Amino acid sequence: MWNQCEDFDIVADITKKRLEWIGHLVRMDHGRVVTKISDSKPEGRRRLGRPRSRWLEDAAKDLCEMQVKRWRQNAVDREEWSSVINLLAPELFF
Repeated sequence: MWNQCEDFDIVADITKKRLEWIGHLVRMDHGRVVTKISDSKPEGRRRLGRPRSRWLEDAAKDLCEMQVKRWRQNAVDREEWSSVINLLAPELFF
């Protein structure tokens, strides 16, 4: 069993799933609760210290590091986004 897991990179797999979820999130209807939550900005006062980063901001930073341009426009088209993910897959899985 451990031999099967040796070549598996969990970080790359999580990154790929995150990219797939971002595409799904962008294509979702804007009336759904998930999109309302992801697009919302919390109101009120924050605690002292560094502001917590949001999941979408972290994902956008990852895409910027991978040099993916116009990712929101690409994610709207499912086939285009799938091809972007498949092009990045060799980089993700070293």
